[in-house]
Amino acid sequence: MSETTADGGAASAATAGKTEAQLRKEKEREEKKKAKLAKFEEKKKAQAEKAAATGSSEKKTEKKSKKPAKEQEVIEYTANTAPGEKKDVLNVIPSSYSPQYVEKAWYSWWEKEGFFKPEYRHPGMAPRRGKFVIPIPPPNVTGSLHLGHALTNAIEDCLVRWHRMRGDETLWNPGCDHAGIATQVVVEKKLKRERNMTRHDVGREEFVKEVWKWKNEKGDRIYNQQKAMGCALDWDRACFTMDPKLSTAVKETFVRLHDDGTIYRSKRLVNWSTRLKSAIADIEVDKVELPGRTLLSVPGYEQKIEFGVLVSFAYHIHGEGEEGEIVVATTRVETMLGDTAVAVHPKDERYKHLHGKSVWHPFRKCAIPIVCDDFVEMDFGTGAVKITPAHDPNDYDVGHRHNLPFLTMLTDDGLISDICEEFKGMPRFKARYSVLDALKKEGLYRETKDHPMVVPVCSRSKDIVEPLIKPQWFCKCDQMASDAVNVVKSGELRIVPKMHEKTWFAWLENSRDWCISRQLWWGHRIPAYFVTFKDESKPKGEDTDGTYWVSGRSEEEARQRAAKKFDVAEVDVILSQDEDVLDTWFSSAIFPFSIFGWPEKTSDLEAFYPNSLLETGHDILFFWVARMVFFGTKLMGKLPFPEVYLHAMVRDAHGRKMSKSLGNVIDPLDVINGITLEGLHDQLRAGNLDPKEVERAIKGQKEDYPNGIPECGTDALRFALCAYTAQGRDINLDVNRVVGYRHFCNKMWNAAKFAQMSLGEDFKPAAEECLSGNESHMDKWILSRLAYAVDEVNSGFEKYEFPTATTACYNFWLYELCDVYLEAIKPVIFSSDEVAKSASRNVLYTCLDNGLRLLAPFMPFVTEELFQRLPKRSENVPPSICVCPFPEKMSYRDEAVEADIQFVQRVVHAIRSMKTEYLTPKDRPQVFVTCSTDEVAATTRTYNSQICVLGGAKELAVLQGVAAPTGCTMLSISDKIQVHMMIKVPEKVRQANTAKLEQTKQEVTAIETAIAALKLID
Repeated sequence: MSETTADGGAASAATAGKTEAQLRKEKEREEKKKAKLAKFEEKKKAQAEKAAATGSSEKKTEKKSKKPAKEQEVIEYTANTAPGEKKDVLNVIPSSYSPQYVEKAWYSWWEKEGFFKPEYRHPGMAPRRGKFVIPIPPPNVTGSLHLGHALTNAIEDCLVRWHRMRGDETLWNPGCDHAGIATQVVVEKKLKRERNMTRHDVGREEFVKEVWKWKNEKGDRIYNQQKAMGCALDWDRACFTMDPKLSTAVKETFVRLHDDGTIYRSKRLVNWSTRLKSAIADIEVDKVELPGRTLLSVPGYEQKIEFGVLVSFAYHIHGEGEEGEIVVATTRVETMLGDTAVAVHPKDERYKHLHGKSVWHPFRKCAIPIVCDDFVEMDFGTGAVKITPAHDPNDYDVGHRHNLPFLTMLTDDGLISDICEEFKGMPRFKARYSVLDALKKEGLYRETKDHPMVVPVCSRSKDIVEPLIKPQWFCKCDQMASDAVNVVKSGELRIVPKMHEKTWFAWLENSRDWCISRQLWWGHRIPAYFVTFKDESKPKGEDTDGTYWVSGRSEEEARQRAAKKFDVAEVDVILSQDEDVLDTWFSSAIFPFSIFGWPEKTSDLEAFYPNSLLETGHDILFFWVARMVFFGTKLMGKLPFPEVYLHAMVRDAHGRKMSKSLGNVIDPLDVINGITLEGLHDQLRAGNLDPKEVERAIKGQKEDYPNGIPECGTDALRFALCAYTAQGRDINLDVNRVVGYRHFCNKMWNAAKFAQMSLGEDFKPAAEECLSGNESHMDKWILSRLAYAVDEVNSGFEKYEFPTATTACYNFWLYELCDVYLEAIKPVIFSSDEVAKSASRNVLYTCLDNGLRLLAPFMPFVTEELFQRLPKRSENVPPSICVCPFPEKMSYRDEAVEADIQFVQRVVHAIRSMKTEYLTPKDRPQVFVTCSTDEVAATTRTYNSQICVLGGAKELAVLQGVAAPTGCTMLSISDKIQVHMMIKVPEKVRQANTAKLEQTKQEVTAIETAIAALKLID
């Protein structure tokens, strides 16, 4: 069959069964397709001719190449304003927004005037409502703040400013945490790098001096960062957790809790860092999940160490005439050196014949028992488990249940102890391979296979954490934890978002006693003393025994207590203070009341405890928040706060956790002031990172910030952080979003400049904020939108829904005030109608004044700058926007006017869309609006002039029952209104539109016919 015949057959098949109308439509579509193709060819030909005329296509490409982005103009404040003096705002407002100009000089003036102190009052402030007290989560004094801290500061500061403006007696108490382990590690690295010395080389006293020196340098930097962030903190009340006032509170807490038995000494299993030679808190242990066999770098070892494998080996059954073996498996084969039993399930039939028998330890050359315990999972592995009570939490419990020996097979620095001579002194992970080889030689090795596991890594030293038994101080938590659960269940303590209650209950209902000892030199030395006697005939205790320990607020008090306890003379008592320090969280747990001078009954303690709110990250809900609830209730008899708001975690734009080794830990000052890529690299090189990590971090910075970070300013950063803070979600912070909010600041700036010009130099706002009765529809609309924004912002603050508040501010300023109202009133402002001008000017002033106050908690600097340039209603207005009354519920809401303007905006949008497609922005076309109802026609006529102004139309005609003239393009808004715009339509386009209209009519007719037919069938 020929091709022609084949095609013809296909065509016949395709057309078979089609109606005449369908064939006609297909023909029309084909003709349109050909016309479009011809038009495309003509366009290509024209472009080729143009390229030839201008030289070459390369030149054309050069002409069309994208211009580099215009750099932001930097304007600096150069007036000679002394620190603490008010900024000069009498000069001409700069041409554009510049953070360096706007943020200069204000903070020192706020601080000097005492605006941030709860005692500050002014006649123009809002009436006193109540109190709002919030302690800052004290940042670690280990360096500088990062964007996670910036989020905390932004949220807390906007809450504090909102409450102050509403009339609450407000206190935000600053402070810094001594951060025991973190600070000691940093200073030890610094000593090694600068002087090639360890802390043991310089001694405890000298080392502590070095840490204080570090604290004084870095503590100031942290406070300066917070001031740059605009934080409204009462600096006269600033506290450091090692200050004498707080140290006194720590001693008092320990002594009271030791006296009532809440704190006790015991030998228990703890998280041990062999690198730090200290117990560490659970929060300082990173749980690294491994899917199977993985080689990890471990400090102190040249070769990577194997993890994520399960090694199976056998123990021979011991006893005269006994034969056979029992196979066990472990992920830490070296710990078998400390095995003191093998456990099986009592109901496991496979091992019932071994109940009460023993196995032979091949290296310690001794028998260890086979015990029966319900914790064994019969269907896991062989159903037999090796028990190492001194090195595993589960085995620890088994050891106590069966009264097994607790053999420590590791020294404090991670070497094999003298428990087994063959491996004595060997580093633990070298012993891992040696033990494996020895098992193979003994014929006891069975297999090694991949096994998912979680490896505990010290967040400070990156060392592998070991469970070790140590004599430590512990704090009983059972009753305090139970009380903390009950106050949340009863509603006495509210946790926001509510989803975190589940975590609260899970942790506290399964809480263990808290190990509060740390083997460090930096921190609160434990005020406990071991007692011995000059009289050697007196019985001697052991330091693991709490009986021979006394506590005291001073050594003198401890001596008196010891003498009384043991019924001896004070001169016969010998005291040795514990070398350890308290866990950093111990002093943090009493922060809400220690900062006010407890245990002294100070006026601040009486006035500001309990606090009103605790705001922090959800990652420390248990480690800090719960413990504050523990100690506040225990020592003060009251909850430290009735509400806890937990914000999300800040991650980078890719959703990764902030990590110095990734190069994505950003100093907020670098976002505020801007920084080059090389500047970011220099910061990494000056830090404490390992050279390999520096290289990796630099690579990450090149990918994320190829051009560095542009200057965004404090206000944009704060606003972005709050806008991102949706409850329950982590924040993937993209710096480009912050740049976008800087543009928003510029939009506000330009609006204020226009307003300043529109109001005129002699403008004096009405003494009271009220309507004159001469307001236009647009005036009423913008006031209604202002009232809506006020409701939304206050609601957002009340519910801790910060994006609700920021969105309301953003939409009001950008989309309603700037994009609509300011454009709509331009003809009024430049008209000769003085009554209308006066009304619009007062409305504009009301919007600016209230709009700035709405934004002030989020953007303190730019709102202060613009507020100071506004005329004031009276002399009674407070000197700073930060102490002005916050806008409350307004009576301006008019939903009918809002509906009208929403309709107007739809018409305007249609006009702008058609102008974009067919005309230039400068064109002022004629517009015809066809209306099918009197109501729609009346509304369109009412807003005729506003539609023309906002849509850029020359004139607008409302048509009813009359078609729009030819030569128009059209957009349908609804079935009741169509917008037509007169344009010079090319003949081809006009014909295409006519054909399209004809086709639409035919389709409508066909649908109507089909509907009629269906009705007949029914």
